[in-house]
Amino acid sequence: MKKTIVLLILYCINTGINAQTVKDSFQVYEQTVPGSELQFKMVPIPGGQFLMGSGKQDKKQKPDETPQKNISISPFWMAAFETSRDEFDVFYKDETTSQNSDIDAVTRPSAQYVDLTWGMGKAGGYPVNSMSQFAALMYCRWLYIKTGIFYRLPTEAEWEYACRAGTTTTYYFGNNPAELDKYAWYNKNSNKKYQRSGQKLPNAWGLYDMLGNVSEWTLDHYDENMMAKLEDKATDPIAEANKSKYPKTLKGGSFTDDADQLRCANRIKSDPAWNKRDPQIPKSKWWLTEAYNVGFRVIRPLKQPTKEDAEAFYMKYLGR
Repeated sequence: MKKTIVLLILYCINTGINAQTVKDSFQVYEQTVPGSELQFKMVPIPGGQFLMGSGKQDKKQKPDETPQKNISISPFWMAAFETSRDEFDVFYKDETTSQNSDIDAVTRPSAQYVDLTWGMGKAGGYPVNSMSQFAALMYCRWLYIKTGIFYRLPTEAEWEYACRAGTTTTYYFGNNPAELDKYAWYNKNSNKKYQRSGQKLPNAWGLYDMLGNVSEWTLDHYDENMMAKLEDKATDPIAEANKSKYPKTLKGGSFTDDADQLRCANRIKSDPAWNKRDPQIPKSKWWLTEAYNVGFRVIRPLKQPTKEDAEAFYMKYLGR
């Protein structure tokens, strides 16, 4: 906690924000999902520096995770849990918004032609799955319109920073994959199903299921050479929006993956094959038939954008 306060004070000095105001407001809070009694917990993530990518101690290191770079991240809140099916369904069923419109600013997903949970679980805290990055971002925009608070997906750098929670090891609990069972659902313990969120141990910042359960969308367009291109000591880097639908970057690994896919530095790129069974022409921009192991969680930047900047952001990433 003392380290968090120090980092916040330094951030305030550098940005000209009143430190006491930030200290008073930068706390854990519960966000009510508009139109429901559901709430999700938002955890403050202090800004700071970290080594992004995999280091020499990582025996499963991949070329797209190197070289490591020293990166600075601004403070934000992150959801303690992956977005649940219950929460997403409020948006999905919100009749105050149009369904799958190409005209309205905020639309809700088209109907699934089959049950894309595949019998793994719906109500009661299971993570939402099988949606595209577009759907996850539209949910964020819906939250913004309904609450006035700017929510979005994390960048890849923000996600890894939050996952590591101040550690430099392969996993946020150390280097030994034998310890994974305490912290993550993956192919050795998941029984081939995603599980209710929050049953495993969290990381040091109180974030659950950052590794395993469902892989999580980030904002970034995937670039295999991103780490090589990234400037050392960069602040809040992102591989910017790209008109191409594929590939985008996901993090964390899932209940279907081996231990090496759950490493903090591991990078996952989306694949058109994730929608191969979709019979619609054109294929759905909302649902991905083969992405039963893909979900997301939201963040809220401490420094909120203006209304104009928020709208420009959503227009940029949603292609509207």
